[in-house]
Amino acid sequence: MLSETNARCCDLLGDWRRSHHCAQLSSADTGYDVTLMGWVQFRRDHGGLIFIDLRDRHGLTQVVFNPAINAEAHERAHVLRSEFVLAVHGKVRLRPEGMRNPTLSTGEIEVDVHDWKLLNTANTPPFPIEDRVDISESTRLEYRYLDLRRPRCMHNLIFRHTATLAARNFLTSNDFLELETPILTRSTPEGARDFLVPSRLNSGNFYALPQSPQLFKQLYMISGLDRYYQIVRCFRDEDLRADRQPEFTQIDMELSFVDQSQVMDIAERMIRHIFYETLSVSLPDPFPRLTHAQAIADYGLDKPDIRFDMKLHDITDIVRHSNFRLFSSSPLVKALVLPQGAHLSRGEIDQLTDFVSIYGAKGLAWIKIKPTAWQSPIAKFFSEQERNALAQTLTLKNDDIVFFQAGDPDMVNNTLGYLRLELAQRTQVINQSSFQPVWITDFPLFEWDAAEKRWFARHHPFTSPQDGHDEFMATHPEQALAKAYDLVLNGYEIGGGSVRIHTVDMQNRMFNVLGISSEEAASKFGFLLRALQYGAPPHAGIAFGLDRLIMLMTGSSSIRDVIAFPKTQKAACLMTQAPSRVSTMQLRELGLKLREQAG
Repeated sequence: MLSETNARCCDLLGDWRRSHHCAQLSSADTGYDVTLMGWVQFRRDHGGLIFIDLRDRHGLTQVVFNPAINAEAHERAHVLRSEFVLAVHGKVRLRPEGMRNPTLSTGEIEVDVHDWKLLNTANTPPFPIEDRVDISESTRLEYRYLDLRRPRCMHNLIFRHTATLAARNFLTSNDFLELETPILTRSTPEGARDFLVPSRLNSGNFYALPQSPQLFKQLYMISGLDRYYQIVRCFRDEDLRADRQPEFTQIDMELSFVDQSQVMDIAERMIRHIFYETLSVSLPDPFPRLTHAQAIADYGLDKPDIRFDMKLHDITDIVRHSNFRLFSSSPLVKALVLPQGAHLSRGEIDQLTDFVSIYGAKGLAWIKIKPTAWQSPIAKFFSEQERNALAQTLTLKNDDIVFFQAGDPDMVNNTLGYLRLELAQRTQVINQSSFQPVWITDFPLFEWDAAEKRWFARHHPFTSPQDGHDEFMATHPEQALAKAYDLVLNGYEIGGGSVRIHTVDMQNRMFNVLGISSEEAASKFGFLLRALQYGAPPHAGIAFGLDRLIMLMTGSSSIRDVIAFPKTQKAACLMTQAPSRVSTMQLRELGLKLREQAG
């Protein structure tokens, strides 16, 4: 039966043209002849009538095969199954009273089918094409083209388009030019691992895929194209997690003749525009700002989630002479109060102890504040004076629980910062529907790598020091602050930028601190150093992670949910089976031999 139907119906569309999409019709269209095309979502055979929910990217329309209207069309419709592709021609009519669906945009009407064409058949899909489906992510990624048919996935991609369009419209209206930068470029140090591409025409040499367009957008500024932007693909060979991918997209911007505040202002206005145009959400004006030092002091992290309070407290001076030796001997002791958290069981506290060990903590000290006594293995070590000082500083109330960390400042802040987020998730104190942006400024210019025993640029080696801080670069690099700024949204860094170095002298001084010799600088960055000698203007920029931004705006749990064809956490594409082996001939053309083939 199906083969006969295929033979009769799987012809070309001919003069059939789609008149409406599947979420377009309403009661106002009653009586009109229409032509719809899409996929079979559901099929219901009620004996005399066959009902099909026809789906396209816009939504659903119910179509009815009635033998009283076209007996032959009705008979052929018995072969229809989920995900078959159809074109139907018919007349719009109101659904009978009591049969209307107020939750569906087309729920008042249905289409009586006068004729139809089968455009293609479909195998039974490995999972239902609907949102409420319990299926592993690996199966979804293997059949990603089917996964994308699900309303949630399709909505995310459509939303991504809308947000990107809003960004483009805003930037274009503010005199920016959309300009491209090369994909095949040279490998440069001071970043994540590059993806390398061997050159066939230059045997033994390699291109690198760009981690960002950083140097090229600076060259645009030197070229006089003073407002650049690009929705650009970037590539980093780094360990992956929920908000990272080996290839990702940035909204990239660069401006000439501006200072830090001007870049932050226009970036902030763009983000507000995107939110209002896509979600009708009005973000704060202006965004709040925190220095890096303030963020670390209050939240432990340089990407704080400010949707809830629960700030950290430095109690080092209070416990400096405590009988608890760990506290009295540590360079930093901080406390975190969970209001009304004394109900936590010992088992739950043990789970939190295991959690903080991920961040290098050797344990987790705690005190439960009870009306009659402080309950904790460490409570006995505190004097009455110390208890009073803690109670006042931490504003302690009955049934609170206090968590402590002591030791190396980086470990203490990191541990309590992530513990704060974990406790907020467990106690559900975060308003998940809110968006709270915050600028982080005044970053350190450098950070010390103890393993390599040298300084690294905190952002990148083209970041300008703050005014007057160039004096610290050679003698006290740890004191130098950068003209750098990150935009954080709900605990995620969504964008970062800086004022760039625009003179050769300052760029060479930066390379000296980083241990980059003049020979290496000339080899790696000679083209930039030469360009800086030809009247480079003051310039600055910022880049936003589009995938991460869309993830937050759509309430998705992973950026894989907002990328059409993402990679797994092992950087593999389950759908195409990439990466894959290549032939010996291809390797030979590139002058390469795999190590296992050597000898």
